[in-house]
Amino acid sequence: MSAPLLVLGIPVDFLLFAATLLGVALFHDHTLKVALTGLAVITLYKVGFAGFHHGAGFEGLVGHLQHEWVLLANLLLLLVGFALLARFFDASRVPAVLPHFLPDDWKGGFVLLVLIFVLSSFLDNIAAAIIGGTVAANVFSGRVHIGYLAAIVAASNAGGSGSVVGDTTTTMMWIDGVDPADVFHAYVAASIALVVFGIPAAIQQHRHQPIVAEPPVGIRVDWVSLAIVAFILAAAIATNVVMNLHAPQHADSFPFIGTAVWLAILASALLRRPDWGEVPGAARGALFLLALVLCASMMPVEHLPLASWQTAFGLGFVSAVFDNIPLTELALKQGGYDWGFLAFAVGFGGSMLWFGSSAGVALSSQFPQARSVFSWLRHGWHVMLAYVVGFFAMLLIMGWQPHEPHKRSATPAPTLTAMAVQSLTATPRIPPTAA
Repeated sequence: MSAPLLVLGIPVDFLLFAATLLGVALFHDHTLKVALTGLAVITLYKVGFAGFHHGAGFEGLVGHLQHEWVLLANLLLLLVGFALLARFFDASRVPAVLPHFLPDDWKGGFVLLVLIFVLSSFLDNIAAAIIGGTVAANVFSGRVHIGYLAAIVAASNAGGSGSVVGDTTTTMMWIDGVDPADVFHAYVAASIALVVFGIPAAIQQHRHQPIVAEPPVGIRVDWVSLAIVAFILAAAIATNVVMNLHAPQHADSFPFIGTAVWLAILASALLRRPDWGEVPGAARGALFLLALVLCASMMPVEHLPLASWQTAFGLGFVSAVFDNIPLTELALKQGGYDWGFLAFAVGFGGSMLWFGSSAGVALSSQFPQARSVFSWLRHGWHVMLAYVVGFFAMLLIMGWQPHEPHKRSATPAPTLTAMAVQSLTATPRIPPTAA
């Protein structure tokens, strides 16, 4: 890849991506158009000037797409597929009868967040967020506070942060050779964070719209629809476990999990017709996420600062705007992290903005009012507070226990392209070393 063009010492790639994110923040009614425009501009710039990780010009673009297509295809299949799953779950009428089992004050909203947290520990966080949003829409009569929406996303991301089957980033660590036990203590931070953001969010929601005290009389659960939900989720979980345990070397060669979900949906159509009307809206939301993920993947962040708790802490904020998958891959190549801290940072950090994680984008397709950065930050302030409190609580309780690079040697010194990460950390720049 060619050396990036700099403006005031900052790579043009970053400036273009920052302009795209600013456009998303300012024009939240036209987010898809802004994201696609930003993707087109960045792609043209990379083809014409900067090049890609896999070469220059159109050849480099083709190589880049070949490297990213499995991730993009999986996201597309999962986002649209889980939107149909949410409709099956709604049709089962389980969300309508849940108020009977939840406390009828603010504690009911908090218990729901705890359930989402637990669900996400073994299920994809997209599905956990969508199911949580579906339940919330029912138990709060369709009036869900944006601060509570942020909390749903935060609960789904926090729940997966300590489990190697609960989040894409932790699964990546597992595949790369990180011991699952070295990730598990992320739950120290995640559990504390759940309390910090969960209680204020539940109180916000209770003041905005209390939980329905009792479900309508005469509602019966549709067990067939509920069984279909379980079948689709089981297909996703089983495929994820089988691929990671028995064929991790092939996990990045094909969108196995997304394909398994759709095969389960199509098989279930023999019993209950999916709500195909959900597909166009879900596809638009997925296309927006894919555009941002592809933009982020083209950024020249080849190196990270020296592995430390300060760097891990900064990566949590970076993951709110940059795709956390390439950030995780860079950290794995570098090595020397405490993997529990890194898992919490890159997993939970994206909750601070609605487009910072796939769970947030998926939930925003159900609740368009969430697509406002300013409203998310204003009403979801407790999520950022929870990240900071959770991270430093874990640092105090567990201490920073870095692991030696388990597969690769440490990366060479960072270039100017690392400044986006370094500006958020207290770690000094690494002096140049011989190649």
